[in-house]
Amino acid sequence: MESAAVFAGLQPNPGHHHHLLAPSRSAIKLLPPPFTDKHHFCPLPLKLQKQSHYASYINNNAINNGNTLRVASPASNITSELADIDWDNLGFGFMPTDYMYVMKCSQGENFSKGELQRFGNIELSPSAGILNYGQGLFEGLKAYRKHDGNILLFRPEENAMRLNMGAERMCMPSPSVEQFVEAVKATVLANERWIPPPGKGSLYIRPLLMGSGAVLGLAPAPAYTFLIYVSPVGNYFKEGLAPINLVVETEMHRATPGGTGGVKTVGNYAAVLKAQSAAKAKGYSDVLYLDSVQKRYLEEVSSCNVFIVKGNLIVTPAIKGTILPGITRKSIIDVALSQGFQVEERLVSVDELLDADEVFCTGTAVVVSPVGSITHQGKRVTYGNNGVGLVSQQLYSALTSLQMGLTEDKMGWIVKLK
Repeated sequence: MESAAVFAGLQPNPGHHHHLLAPSRSAIKLLPPPFTDKHHFCPLPLKLQKQSHYASYINNNAINNGNTLRVASPASNITSELADIDWDNLGFGFMPTDYMYVMKCSQGENFSKGELQRFGNIELSPSAGILNYGQGLFEGLKAYRKHDGNILLFRPEENAMRLNMGAERMCMPSPSVEQFVEAVKATVLANERWIPPPGKGSLYIRPLLMGSGAVLGLAPAPAYTFLIYVSPVGNYFKEGLAPINLVVETEMHRATPGGTGGVKTVGNYAAVLKAQSAAKAKGYSDVLYLDSVQKRYLEEVSSCNVFIVKGNLIVTPAIKGTILPGITRKSIIDVALSQGFQVEERLVSVDELLDADEVFCTGTAVVVSPVGSITHQGKRVTYGNNGVGLVSQQLYSALTSLQMGLTEDKMGWIVKLK
């Protein structure tokens, strides 16, 4: 059995009994907690790539002065216990878990000394940059549980690099790629009991980077917070892997040239809520946006990239500053090429969309979501007899099998935590 470990002083949420995962094989010095529900540990990186460390909570007095982490013998057979929730009916909604990760820095400095804290509300000045001027970014990725106990992450370094790119656009410091990835690992392992059983869903990981310092005049905030929380999730669309119905929005736009559409800033998503709400009220699943200049070329769905299929050709709008460079998008392109499809990234007109054999969307939350119909200016076009298209199914199966560890990772995309 792999080695076990103990977090001193880390208590579970009331009413829960579970085991935590320790981040390192050696003893780690913890910073003295400034208040009772905050638990510090030493700066990253944490060596988690090829080893597993189970941990259980115990009384602070049980080990030294309560501020050290000790690892038990590899012969120990402590195992983690799943949270007591209905895994068979897991939707895509927020569910509080046990721990979140927090790291802070001031403008002009570098992030350091991250810490795991009990999950809970955070305190911000009413004058915080994120609240007044929207100076914030977020990311999204997933962790999967395998039948053999392995925990898998999918391309976390890509999220780290995209966050760095967005931070530069939004005038914010950001964690290094290594800091980001190791913080994700630590957060996932501390919340291991919330990772759904194989085939029941995934643990959605939400990193946030925000201007948390107080600022009144329009300027970058003086201080920044990097935070990660997690939540177990099922399917994003209630349809699951079933066709969704989209409507093309011709009046409102998600992004404009020269704006922030190409980075994952928080304001991009608030801007789509009005059109999305109106579409859902009419029975559509979501909205497909057009470019804001000529109003005839496809851009994105509210939170997904879009692809069209014609024969052996797969086409997706090119990344040109108004479209988010999706990590699932990038992965699907590589998977499609490896399976012999021709892939093009270019302008895609509405006319070409309406003449496609298949249409599908991609994103971290949805993975691949087939489109059953598109409605444009009152005209409804259906695809694949309103069923899941063969190409959509093939790419979905290939990518999810890789993400869940069911097929060999020839791409080198999977990070194993155990």
